[in-house]
Amino acid sequence: MKQPHICLSDDLGIPYAILPGDPARLDRIAAHMQDVTELAYNREFRSLSGTYRGVRVLAISTGIGGCSAGICCEELHNIGVRAAIRIGSCGALQAGIRLGDLILGCGAVRDDGASKAYVDVTYPAVADPELLLDCVESAKALGAPYHLGIIHSHESFYHEENDAESAYWSGKGVLGADMETAALYTIGRLRGMRTASILNNVVVYGEDTADAIGGYQGGEDLTAVGERREILTALEAFVRLDGRKER
Repeated sequence: MKQPHICLSDDLGIPYAILPGDPARLDRIAAHMQDVTELAYNREFRSLSGTYRGVRVLAISTGIGGCSAGICCEELHNIGVRAAIRIGSCGALQAGIRLGDLILGCGAVRDDGASKAYVDVTYPAVADPELLLDCVESAKALGAPYHLGIIHSHESFYHEENDAESAYWSGKGVLGADMETAALYTIGRLRGMRTASILNNVVVYGEDTADAIGGYQGGEDLTAVGERREILTALEAFVRLDGRKER
């Protein structure tokens, strides 16, 4: 059955999905794959398929925020996707996390709206442990600098209390902030889908988020290197996951 938002059907038969927020990021993902085929583009959901080291992978953008990421997660589950890895950008909440460093989320603070619509806030938003380990091992093998810990998923970075909110969660040891991980982890867990989140740090802690993200859109720099690292880490993680199928 064709899904109403992502416009993909359950006959696609691809078990793994890599989830950037930005539709334009699919072009950078496609550069690392073979046999690339554009599939659909509706609203924020642009999709393509390809192979990486013999493993079929679906790439689909989710747009901004937990609501659209949640819609994508639900519809991917409906078409048979069993594992999904978010690759996104984030702002660091700790000193010492450099531009282009990866943050691998073992869990997320559910400060978004989408995950709260599903289940009581005391329900944890956590990565699938095996898929997360695949991401860790892949980052190590690639020599990608990474930090493993908790992500703060929030609703908007323009509200008046954003600086105070960031300082609060920084004080609790949270590594970085995004808008989608909590929704992906919560919905994925409820639907029986393996999920993980790899974030590319585009804001050094203490700098202005909007200015830094604007610079990230501009071209080749440390954050662009980080983007390549997160793409390859996710793709290599799927190869590791796929390799255990016959065990």
